[in-house]
Amino acid sequence: MNELEKLFNRIVQRVNINLRELNFDVNPFAIELIPLDQMSKFYAFYGITPDHPPELHFEHSAIAGSYFLGKSRVRNSLLYKSDIRGDELKHKDQTISFKNLTLTLTKDEIIDIEDSALIKTLVHNCSHDPETLEKFFIKNTLAMDYSNIHGSPSDGCFLAPYATVDLTTMRDCVIGAYSYIQAGEISHLNVDPGTIWVNSPGNFNFFYKYPLTLLDRYVSLSPDKVPWGILIDFIEERKVEFLRVFDVVNLEAIESIPKTSSLDRYAVVLPNIKIADNVLVSQRAYIENSTLGQGANAQENCFIINSHLEAYNVTAHGAKIIEAELGSGTFVGFNSFLCGKKEGRLKIGAGCVIMPHTIIDIEQALEIPANQLVWGLVRDKEDLAKNSIALEKMSGIESSFSQGEMHFEGNGALFVKAFKERIHHILEANGAFFADGKNAGHAQKNQKLSLNTIKPFQFGPMEGMYPNIRILP
Repeated sequence: MNELEKLFNRIVQRVNINLRELNFDVNPFAIELIPLDQMSKFYAFYGITPDHPPELHFEHSAIAGSYFLGKSRVRNSLLYKSDIRGDELKHKDQTISFKNLTLTLTKDEIIDIEDSALIKTLVHNCSHDPETLEKFFIKNTLAMDYSNIHGSPSDGCFLAPYATVDLTTMRDCVIGAYSYIQAGEISHLNVDPGTIWVNSPGNFNFFYKYPLTLLDRYVSLSPDKVPWGILIDFIEERKVEFLRVFDVVNLEAIESIPKTSSLDRYAVVLPNIKIADNVLVSQRAYIENSTLGQGANAQENCFIINSHLEAYNVTAHGAKIIEAELGSGTFVGFNSFLCGKKEGRLKIGAGCVIMPHTIIDIEQALEIPANQLVWGLVRDKEDLAKNSIALEKMSGIESSFSQGEMHFEGNGALFVKAFKERIHHILEANGAFFADGKNAGHAQKNQKLSLNTIKPFQFGPMEGMYPNIRILP
C-alpha cells in the first residue's frame, strides 16, 4: 500500500497548507478515515448515456467504489464511495446571465478534482462561479462522510460529516459537521458545526445555529470519535442492505415501475413500494415500504422508510424520511432527518419547505400545517412553534425578523420566491413534468444509462490504486 499511503498523506499535507491561517489541522480527523487495506477490494463504475457522454481522466488516483456520470477529471486524488454526477454540466456555446452580463462558454464544462480526498461525498451540478464557467474545480480539499459539494467549486477546504456547501465558491474554509452554507462566495471562514446560513447579498440573509449540546447527539466530530451520532448509526445499521446491489451483477427487474420513471441500478428497494409516473430514484437511495407520488424524486443517499409522499415531492440529497406522510409539493432539504414513530407519525401539509439540515425527531404524533417554512430542531409542538413560520407571513417580512435561534434580514418575499423557483427547477430537471414526449428529465433519460466497472491494481506497491486511464466519448 506504499503508493496509496503516500497519496493520502500528500493530500492531507496540501489541505493543511491551505488551512494554516485558520490554525486548523486535519490530521487528527484523517486517521483511519479510509480503510487502506480494503481499497483493492472495491471497484469504481461510470455511466454512459447519449445525453451525458463521459470524458474520464484518472492519473495516479485511487477511486474505490466511486460512481461517475458525465465529464470528469481526477488527478492525484483519493475518492472513496463518492458520487460524481456531471449530468447538469454546462455545454459549449451555452450562455449564462450574471447580473447585467451575458457570458458564453468556450468549451464544455468538466468536473476537475485535484489533490483531494472525498469520502462518501456527493459532487453534483455545475459550477455557479461566473469566473470558472468551464471548470467545476475541487482542489486541495478533504470532505468527510455524507457531505455534499453541490455546484460549489472548492480550493483548500475541509468539510466535516454531513456538511453541505451549495451554489457557493469556497476557498480555504472549514465547514463544521451538519452545517449548510449557501452564500455565493466564502473565503477563510471556520464555520461552526450546525450552522444553517442562506445569504443572497442585498436580498436576504437567513441564519440559524443548532445548540451544540443538542446537535452532538445526532452528528459530531472529534479526534477520538470520528465521526459519531444518531445519523451515522442510522446508516451503519442499514449498510448491509447495500451489499446485495453492489455485489450482484444482475438484479431482478421490478415490474411495477412505470415506463416514465427511473430506478437506479444501485438504489436499495425493499418490499411494498409504489412508484407513480415520472419518479426518479437515484444512486444509493434507500426505499422501504413507501409510496412516491407522481413526479416525486428521491435523490442520492436518501432514505424513505414506511412513508407516503404525494405528488411532486422533492427529497434532496441525503435527506431521511421515516414514518411520515407528506402532502403534495413538499420540499425536504439536504441531509434533513424527519423521524416519526410507528405509534406517532409525522404529517407534513402540502407545499411546505423543510429547510436543509432540519431535524424533526418526535416521540408523539405531530402535524405540520400546509405551506410552512420549517428549520432547526423540532421534537414537539413547542419546538415547531419556535422553528416554523407560514410562507405567507415570511413573504411579508421587509426588514428583519427573529424567532428562537433563527435570525432573518432582508426581503422575505424574495427568499420564498427563490426557494419556490429552485424547487420547480429541481422537479423540471428530474422529469417530473414529462408528458406526451416533452419535458424529459433525469427520470426519463436515466433509463438509457449503461454502467461499466473499473478495478484497481490487486498486487504490488500500486495495490489499491487505479491505472492511468482516459475514456472519451
